[in-house]
Amino acid sequence: MNGYIHLYTGNGKGKTTAALGLALRAAGAGKRIFIAQFVKGMHYSELDALTRFPEIELKQYGLDCFIVNEPTQKDIDAARKGLTEVTAIITGNKFDIVILDELCIALHYHLFETEEILSLLNAKPENMEIVMTGRYAPPELYEIADLVTEMTEIKHYYSKGIEARKGIEF
Repeated sequence: MNGYIHLYTGNGKGKTTAALGLALRAAGAGKRIFIAQFVKGMHYSELDALTRFPEIELKQYGLDCFIVNEPTQKDIDAARKGLTEVTAIITGNKFDIVILDELCIALHYHLFETEEILSLLNAKPENMEIVMTGRYAPPELYEIADLVTEMTEIKHYYSKGIEARKGIEF
């Protein structure tokens, strides 16, 4: 079976959730999934839920949450370490699906360069599915992806001052 490249981007909510839904479906079909979360280093409820699925391995390559500030050298180093590990995972071909969560945010903040990702995607094993998520996807990712979904925020209760809720937003 051929594997394809997915891109879930845009300013709306649901990109990571869509990728996790795909991971859940794939686990149900007996596939092995690796999820690399770039930028994220905080505890999210999906970390607890995914421990129930031995087919899914998740690793975070973020430290805290620098989105409101500029990334530090430690943030850059964590992302670069993640990219090195993900490169070995993809070229090692031990997983059916690799999800690169918040990859586009990491690119937006120049934690690594688009050319590095394009090179990695071009080296993807034929049978592997790769899913990339995050706002601000560069045009090159739109071009290389086989499936592009853009989430558009129409309305969100955050604008009314509603805080993130455990089990819903984190």
